[in-house]
Amino acid sequence: MISKFYIGLLISLLFTVIISAQEKSVDTTKIEQLKEIIIVNRKSLNNKNQVKPLASIDEYLEKSNKITMIKRGNYAWEPTINNMVSERISVTIDGMQIFGACTDKMDPITSYVDVSNLSEVHVKSGQQGAENGSTIGGGIDLKLQKGNFNDEALNVGFDAGFETNGNARIGSSELNFSNSKFFVNADAIYRKSDNYTAGGDVEIKYSQFEKYNISTIAGLKINKNGAIIGTIIFDNATDIGYPALTMDVSSAKALITSVSYLQKNNNSKVTEWETKFYMNTITHVVDDTKRSDVPIHMDMPGWSDTYGFYSKIKLAKDKHSLLFNANAYYNKALAEMTMYPNDPNENEMFMLTWPDVRTLYSGIYGEDDFSLNKNSNLKMTARIGFQNETIADDFGLNSLQIFYPNLKDNQQRFLMNISTQYQLQRDRFQFSGSVGYGERAPSVTEAYGFYLFNSFDNYDYIGNPYLNNEKSFEFNAAVNYGSKKIKMGIEASYFYISDYIIGKLNPNYDRMTIGADGVKVYTALDYATIFTTNLTAEYSISNAIKLNGMLGYSLGEDNDKENLPLISPLNYKLMLRYKKAFLDAEIGMSGADKQYNYSSSYGEDKTNAYTIFNANASYAFYKGKNKIFVKAGVENIFDRYYSTFADWKNIPRMGRNTFINISYVIK
Repeated sequence: MISKFYIGLLISLLFTVIISAQEKSVDTTKIEQLKEIIIVNRKSLNNKNQVKPLASIDEYLEKSNKITMIKRGNYAWEPTINNMVSERISVTIDGMQIFGACTDKMDPITSYVDVSNLSEVHVKSGQQGAENGSTIGGGIDLKLQKGNFNDEALNVGFDAGFETNGNARIGSSELNFSNSKFFVNADAIYRKSDNYTAGGDVEIKYSQFEKYNISTIAGLKINKNGAIIGTIIFDNATDIGYPALTMDVSSAKALITSVSYLQKNNNSKVTEWETKFYMNTITHVVDDTKRSDVPIHMDMPGWSDTYGFYSKIKLAKDKHSLLFNANAYYNKALAEMTMYPNDPNENEMFMLTWPDVRTLYSGIYGEDDFSLNKNSNLKMTARIGFQNETIADDFGLNSLQIFYPNLKDNQQRFLMNISTQYQLQRDRFQFSGSVGYGERAPSVTEAYGFYLFNSFDNYDYIGNPYLNNEKSFEFNAAVNYGSKKIKMGIEASYFYISDYIIGKLNPNYDRMTIGADGVKVYTALDYATIFTTNLTAEYSISNAIKLNGMLGYSLGEDNDKENLPLISPLNYKLMLRYKKAFLDAEIGMSGADKQYNYSSSYGEDKTNAYTIFNANASYAFYKGKNKIFVKAGVENIFDRYYSTFADWKNIPRMGRNTFINISYVIK
């Protein structure tokens, strides 16, 4: 009942803002085109929209209106867009393709970078996110922090953070140097957390983790308009607990490298041209040696290596802003499992859960943003790709041939993504609408997975290499209003996805995992539909005080009108912020209604309604050019015990948590 009160309060406040919007205002500033950019850069300590500067990248992403995070523990949450999981979205790091090495999604791409590496995150919905790869739900591009060729400058930064819940410790340092010919950004960050506690001081066992991340980005100007830029990132996490799963991770390592040539011409039709070559390698080791209640111990290591390039060119001609991106990558995905029987006289059991799948993809993306007149524009995008997959391990191929006797070791797929968006500006209003069509290939797990246990519904899963490409028709519409005091908008998206890939029970196969309820095989439903909408509003009460609110709703169904899993119920956020001079403070609430449309047929159960309250404040001190920044706050002030729809197996979220972040920049 209490959450319904808060939902009603938020709706009332949002409508108050709407009514207030009818007041006259002299401000006629043009509204920016709809897009979402999450600011992460800490180099200049520009903490606008940063609730907690040393928050994990997962916490930053969770603030987005378009992203929800699936949580299996206190580390490495899986991002989703429009309620679509990682197989249906494109996630890249500075345009580079990178693929996790875990069959259980314990290492999403976002887990291999940190806030010390990044400047911002670009989030695009649906086919607007197809620039770097094929997608259904959208795209996330994690932009790395890069210097500029400026007058000579040097700054050094140090950061320290502590959180009471989980005894979390964070430390980082960075060095940034630039002149007219050279720049370098070097940073390192370390995180360590013990088990956290849920509301009511309930300890969540196996939720600890430890990690460090080191990166260097350097640029050398070789002529008036061109520069060579090199990147190296090393990320290493150990002793990672996953309380929602039956296993933990002893080690997750990634090495991410690239070299690129970037040319910028402000007075030419070709405004920018970048060509990048990159390589990344991931080693991920899952084990259960610290679990005392498992019926049989096993190790599950995985490896993923990716080599690729892209060449991206931007042009401006008359009323056209053009972008072309030709890219290709080669990925090797291998995972295995060894079971160790309790009886030492019995033989160990070994199998390949990913049979060394080699994927070669090449594609080209084009975009034309055409200005029809000063008030409207038309944006058209298209991507065409070719994908070749090869099973390189004979043992893995023979294992899959148990279920698919005529399976060959090679197959090809063509993929297409297109969209058209129209945008119109009328005084303080902006209207936009788009339609799109997209395709994606089945993931390695969906096509070639071999007896992968899914703890969400308690079934073993087997891949299906004969799956068709998944296809999506999407429709999007948005209306935004902006004035000096009021900013508000409503947007909605509808996806009709044919050949929707999901696991279905096959009673003819025997389970492999002890305690599993049976075996599911990935299959394609005729279709599924997903609808999302959200209403946002910002009201400037004064120059120093702002009120922000968001209300969102989603619905997902398959072709039998059964609910799809992991679809968000009605959710809301409300925040009051005060910012004047060097002081910045805010108090907010967020929550969700009861999950009525849960999917029991896919292993999901209902989550209850909840509302939590948070507060934080920051202050900046200056001593000459040097800057000290202090931010402190309390999350889940009333220590509420709760789970969200996106918490795997209803793992409870963190209870009351007090944090403090201190940053010092020397210039």
